[in-house]
Amino acid sequence: MWAEACEMLERAQQLQRQFFRFGHSVAAEPRWEPPVDILAYADEVHVAVALPGVAAEHIEVRTDSGLLIVSAKRALPVTSRATAVHRLEIPYGRFERRIALPEGRYQLLEQVYANGCLVLRLAQR
Repeated sequence: MWAEACEMLERAQQLQRQFFRFGHSVAAEPRWEPPVDILAYADEVHVAVALPGVAAEHIEVRTDSGLLIVSAKRALPVTSRATAVHRLEIPYGRFERRIALPEGRYQLLEQVYANGCLVLRLAQR
Protein backbone atom coordinates (compact mmCIF):
# COMPACT_ATOMS: atom_id res chain seq x y z
CA MET A 1 0.00 0.00 0.00
CA TRP A 2 2.86 2.38 0.82
CA ALA A 3 4.45 1.65 -2.57
CA GLU A 4 1.17 2.49 -4.33
CA ALA A 5 0.91 5.78 -2.44
CA CYS A 6 4.50 6.66 -3.40
CA GLU A 7 3.79 5.82 -7.05
CA MET A 8 0.68 8.00 -7.04
CA LEU A 9 2.61 10.88 -5.48
CA GLU A 10 5.38 10.54 -8.08
CA ARG A 11 2.81 10.54 -10.90
CA ALA A 12 1.16 13.69 -9.48
CA GLN A 13 4.56 15.40 -9.35
CA GLN A 14 5.28 14.38 -12.96
CA LEU A 15 1.96 15.86 -14.09
CA GLN A 16 2.67 19.07 -12.20
CA ARG A 17 6.11 19.36 -13.83
CA GLN A 18 4.53 18.65 -17.24
CA PHE A 19 1.95 21.41 -17.00
CA PHE A 20 3.66 24.03 -14.82
CA ARG A 21 7.16 25.45 -15.02
CA PHE A 22 8.09 27.56 -12.04
CA GLY A 23 11.25 29.53 -11.43
CA HIS A 24 11.58 32.37 -13.90
CA SER A 25 9.25 35.32 -13.97
CA VAL A 26 9.97 36.34 -17.56
CA ALA A 27 6.61 36.79 -19.32
CA ALA A 28 7.90 35.44 -22.65
CA GLU A 29 9.06 32.11 -21.20
CA PRO A 30 6.77 29.10 -21.69
CA ARG A 31 4.69 28.23 -18.63
CA TRP A 32 3.32 24.79 -19.50
CA GLU A 33 3.53 21.97 -22.05
CA PRO A 34 0.48 20.32 -23.60
CA PRO A 35 0.37 16.50 -23.88
CA VAL A 36 1.00 14.96 -27.30
CA ASP A 37 0.50 11.68 -29.15
CA ILE A 38 2.92 10.69 -31.93
CA LEU A 39 2.14 7.93 -34.42
CA ALA A 40 4.64 6.92 -37.10
CA TYR A 41 3.61 5.22 -40.33
CA ALA A 42 5.71 4.12 -43.32
CA ASP A 43 6.58 7.61 -44.58
CA GLU A 44 4.43 9.86 -42.38
CA VAL A 45 4.26 10.98 -38.78
CA HIS A 46 0.98 12.12 -37.19
CA VAL A 47 1.16 14.33 -34.11
CA ALA A 48 -1.86 15.23 -31.96
CA VAL A 49 -1.46 18.07 -29.45
CA ALA A 50 -4.17 18.60 -26.78
CA LEU A 51 -4.96 22.34 -26.79
CA PRO A 52 -8.49 22.86 -25.43
CA GLY A 53 -9.32 26.53 -25.06
CA VAL A 54 -6.54 27.74 -27.35
CA ALA A 55 -7.68 29.75 -30.38
CA ALA A 56 -6.55 28.14 -33.64
CA GLU A 57 -5.32 31.45 -35.06
CA HIS A 58 -2.90 31.85 -32.14
CA ILE A 59 -1.11 28.52 -32.69
CA GLU A 60 2.35 28.59 -34.27
CA VAL A 61 3.92 25.44 -35.72
CA ARG A 62 7.50 25.23 -36.98
CA THR A 63 10.35 22.75 -37.36
CA ASP A 64 13.94 23.22 -36.31
CA SER A 65 16.78 20.66 -36.44
CA GLY A 66 14.64 17.54 -36.07
CA LEU A 67 12.19 19.16 -33.65
CA LEU A 68 8.56 20.05 -34.18
CA ILE A 69 7.79 23.17 -32.13
CA VAL A 70 4.21 24.11 -31.25
CA SER A 71 3.58 27.33 -29.32
CA ALA A 72 0.74 29.69 -28.44
CA LYS A 73 -0.99 31.21 -25.45
CA ARG A 74 -4.11 30.16 -23.58
CA ALA A 75 -5.69 33.32 -22.16
CA LEU A 76 -6.84 33.44 -18.56
CA PRO A 77 -10.66 33.44 -18.47
CA VAL A 78 -10.79 36.16 -15.81
CA THR A 79 -12.23 39.28 -17.42
CA SER A 80 -12.37 41.74 -14.51
CA ARG A 81 -10.90 42.40 -11.10
CA ALA A 82 -14.29 41.67 -9.57
CA THR A 83 -14.11 38.03 -10.65
CA ALA A 84 -13.98 35.56 -7.76
CA VAL A 85 -11.73 32.66 -8.68
CA HIS A 86 -12.66 29.50 -6.79
CA ARG A 87 -10.31 27.12 -8.58
CA LEU A 88 -7.89 27.25 -11.53
CA GLU A 89 -6.47 23.83 -12.40
CA ILE A 90 -6.15 24.30 -16.16
CA PRO A 91 -2.78 25.83 -17.07
CA TYR A 92 -2.90 29.27 -18.69
CA GLY A 93 -0.35 31.52 -20.28
CA ARG A 94 2.24 30.97 -22.97
CA PHE A 95 3.24 27.43 -23.85
CA GLU A 96 5.81 25.83 -26.09
CA ARG A 97 6.16 22.14 -26.77
CA ARG A 98 9.32 20.85 -28.46
CA ILE A 99 8.68 17.42 -29.92
CA ALA A 100 11.57 15.28 -31.12
CA LEU A 101 10.64 13.64 -34.40
CA PRO A 102 11.88 10.23 -35.55
CA GLU A 103 15.11 10.36 -37.55
CA GLY A 104 14.73 12.09 -40.92
CA ARG A 105 13.61 15.32 -42.57
CA TYR A 106 9.93 16.22 -42.59
CA GLN A 107 7.52 18.46 -44.43
CA LEU A 108 4.23 19.60 -42.85
CA LEU A 109 1.43 18.29 -45.09
CA GLU A 110 -1.65 19.11 -43.06
CA GLN A 111 -2.60 21.06 -39.94
CA VAL A 112 -6.13 20.59 -38.55
CA TYR A 113 -7.52 22.01 -35.31
CA ALA A 114 -10.72 20.30 -34.15
CA ASN A 115 -12.33 19.53 -30.80
CA GLY A 116 -9.46 21.12 -28.88
CA CYS A 117 -6.75 19.06 -30.58
CA LEU A 118 -4.19 20.18 -33.12
CA VAL A 119 -3.48 17.32 -35.51
CA LEU A 120 -0.38 17.58 -37.69
CA ARG A 121 0.51 15.29 -40.58
CA LEU A 122 4.14 15.30 -41.64
CA ALA A 123 5.75 13.47 -44.53
CA GLN A 124 9.30 12.23 -44.47
CA ARG A 125 11.33 13.66 -47.36
